[in-house]
This record gives sequence, C-alpha cells and structure tokens, in this order.
Amino acid sequence: MKKFLQKKLKDQKGMTLIELLAVIVIIAIIAAIAIPAIGNLIENSRHNAARADVQMVLSAANLYFTETGAAENDTVTLANLGEYIDDPGDVDSATITKLSSGNTISASVIGDEGTYTFPALTNAALSELTTEQIKGYLPAQ
Repeated sequence: MKKFLQKKLKDQKGMTLIELLAVIVIIAIIAAIAIPAIGNLIENSRHNAARADVQMVLSAANLYFTETGAAENDTVTLANLGEYIDDPGDVDSATITKLSSGNTISASVIGDEGTYTFPALTNAALSELTTEQIKGYLPAQ
C-alpha cells in the first residue's frame, strides 16, 4: 500500500490550470468584498476622530469654566485653553459658550478629506451624531 501511494504521489507534478484558476477566482471574490469594507472602516474612523477631537476640546472647556467660575454666556476660544489641553488634535479653531443647559462648541477640524465645520453643539448632541451627519460638516467636493 505504501509503495502504491508513493508511486501515485510521484506521478503528481502540480496543480492543473483549472485548479489554479479556481483559486484565483476565489481570492478575487474575497478581495472584491473585503477592500470596500476596509475602505469604509477607515473613512468612518476619520469622521469619528474629528468628533472625538471636538469632544476633547469641549471637555477641556468644561474644566476651564469650572475652575474659573465663568458666568453664563461666557465664551472661551481654543487659544485660551492652553493649560487645560495638551494637544487639541486636529481642531483648528473652537469657540465654547457656557450655558446652563450644557456648554456649546463651534469648531473647525482639519481632516484628510477637508475641514469639518461643527455648528454650536452640546456634548450630548456631539455624542449622538451619526457618521453621515459628521460627513455633512465637510465642505461639498
């Protein structure tokens, strides 16, 4: 039996052309599905990074307002938050207004796709933004 198997295996020279084509087709189908999905993940992570940067600046402003005892409707800019935030990420400019209903932030974030321009939003509103809504804060291309 062992000699029979060895003889059969010796006669095998490699894969046939059909087998090779089948493998290539399977790999192509998997790539056609995976590449767009990975692209969407990367794009969505960029949008969510812009939102996270704005939320971080808003949190730093909340600390600023708490420590300075700011009155309602006081505003602070990104430049004034130096000691409250080490790195604002990609936030280019921000204006935060202290309100009793929740501090609001208007900010612009420079991203790979362009500059996001966030209107006056509270932290709760920022958290509830969908990726499609964040995309809406990019200029039309």
